[in-house]
Amino acid sequence: MFNIKKTLTIAAGVAGALAFGGAHASADTTDYVVQSGDTLNKISAKYNVSVDKIAAQNNISNVNWIVTGQHLSFATDNTTSTQTASTTTAAADTSSTTQAASTTSSTDNTASTSTQTASTTTVATSSTTTSSSSSSETAALNALIARESSGNVNATNGQYYGLGQLSAQARSIYGGNTADYNDQLNAMKAYIAARYGTAVNALAHSNSTGWY
Repeated sequence: MFNIKKTLTIAAGVAGALAFGGAHASADTTDYVVQSGDTLNKISAKYNVSVDKIAAQNNISNVNWIVTGQHLSFATDNTTSTQTASTTTAAADTSSTTQAASTTSSTDNTASTSTQTASTTTVATSSTTTSSSSSSETAALNALIARESSGNVNATNGQYYGLGQLSAQARSIYGGNTADYNDQLNAMKAYIAARYGTAVNALAHSNSTGWY
């Protein structure tokens, strides 16, 4: 038998759905016509929208009952999902960039520290070498003074005079004609530098020949 009450109920449901859909349709709203075999669960999974949201937006009180040809209007979550994915990607990119910058900074700091350490070591080695060389020069100069004059600024041997026993010709060039210790010492150093380069070389020559 034809059931008038059931027919009126279905018509009212469809009309209500159409009215609701028309009132809430927008550029971000999906307007879906129910097909044979559809359920809210299937539509929910297809459009990534919760069953409760579809029901609420279409005034459906029984989520287990929809009819073929019924119009359903609902806002999709695509925009939200896309935005969330974009935010996640941006966060991942930012994290990667930060980590890369941190790694680069760490590498640069390590390289800088290594360079600084190497530089410090070089300076220390250079200072040690200079100090050792200076000590050798002083020892060689004192050995020559002791051998030539025993440190007597008035020591003479013919034309040779003073700490370094410089000849008259050498004294005319480098000085050291006075009895002042520093004057004679500076003249002796100048003579050694011009003739031998270093006191160590001058002492070596003196050891070999008996004079310098």
